[in-house]
Amino acid sequence: MNSRRNFLRNVSLSAVGSSLPYSILARALFSKKKLGVALVGLGYYSTDLLAPALQLTQFCELKGIVTGSPEKIPQWQRKYGILDSDVYNYENMHKLANNPDIDIVYIVLPNGLHKKFSIVAAEAGKHVWCEKPMAVSVSECEEMISSCKKNKVQLSIGYRMQHEPVTQKIIEWAKTKPFGNISKIYAEAGYRSSGGNASHWKCNPELGGGSMYDMGVYPLNAIRYASGLEPIAVSAISQNTRPASFNVDETMIFDLEFNNGLQAKGKCSFAEHINDLKVDCENGWYRLQPFQSYSGVQGVTSAGERLLPFKGNQQAKQMDDDALAIMNGSNPIVSGEEGLKDIRIVKAIYTSAQRNGQRILINT
Repeated sequence: MNSRRNFLRNVSLSAVGSSLPYSILARALFSKKKLGVALVGLGYYSTDLLAPALQLTQFCELKGIVTGSPEKIPQWQRKYGILDSDVYNYENMHKLANNPDIDIVYIVLPNGLHKKFSIVAAEAGKHVWCEKPMAVSVSECEEMISSCKKNKVQLSIGYRMQHEPVTQKIIEWAKTKPFGNISKIYAEAGYRSSGGNASHWKCNPELGGGSMYDMGVYPLNAIRYASGLEPIAVSAISQNTRPASFNVDETMIFDLEFNNGLQAKGKCSFAEHINDLKVDCENGWYRLQPFQSYSGVQGVTSAGERLLPFKGNQQAKQMDDDALAIMNGSNPIVSGEEGLKDIRIVKAIYTSAQRNGQRILINT
């Protein structure tokens, strides 16, 4: 393990002294060396998206799994060649500390379990990738950040959109302002859920269920990266048209206030298919529709410019970006501190909704 870490450190130092861009140097040095990733939780996202994406990555590869469903293990081993020594369950996951094949642990579990298993991974000396939202409380996020710092491992949150090229142009425009100052932002994300499955974690508030935790971080994060600013206050209303099916917020509508007068409105829902980001400026506008799909993110501007979809795999790009950050010893695109900022706002949104839309200041 130490020799592998020393190797990575030496590569980082080589990059500093080289005239080559780091990405080129990394491709050369790591053409036969990738960081090993263990997926924790083998649900839909791991099975249908992350594992296939890891077959497309240049700088990391699927090496291990952690699951509480032993019946899934044989299929994963057959499909991906995972060794018995690289298979774990939630009770023995701490033994990853003794496995030099695994460098990164990717937490792909219900939101309410993110903190617990991120800390297990960090204490095993593994870098932590954690799906969004980061956790279900500010204190949990802070514990995750503290544990990763204490154990000298990197923490990255899986906001794949911030790695997606069309979205990165929107992030850049927040700085360059090609259409002048931004005056208004509207973002919405949701899907029509059939409901009726009260046992699913997305309907369980203790596990971080609810539309705001599930889909709401998309428009919330989009408003933040499209503006390049942090909100100072929020007011929100929660709606539930099917209380028999949802013990959580089915729809959340929230307004964010900013110091410079910018107004932003967000919406998330389990009741309708919505997927839109619109940015109004003093001299025009631009829009992404869809703005958070797994593929096909595209847009248009008031000047008639089309923002064409990224042809690559979003998850593969996210994981390669994060692997390179580890190799280079640089900050990840989406750090734990970034994930914490969203959760502070999410908690303020819920407080406002519980108080019938009362304006709530956001603690920073």
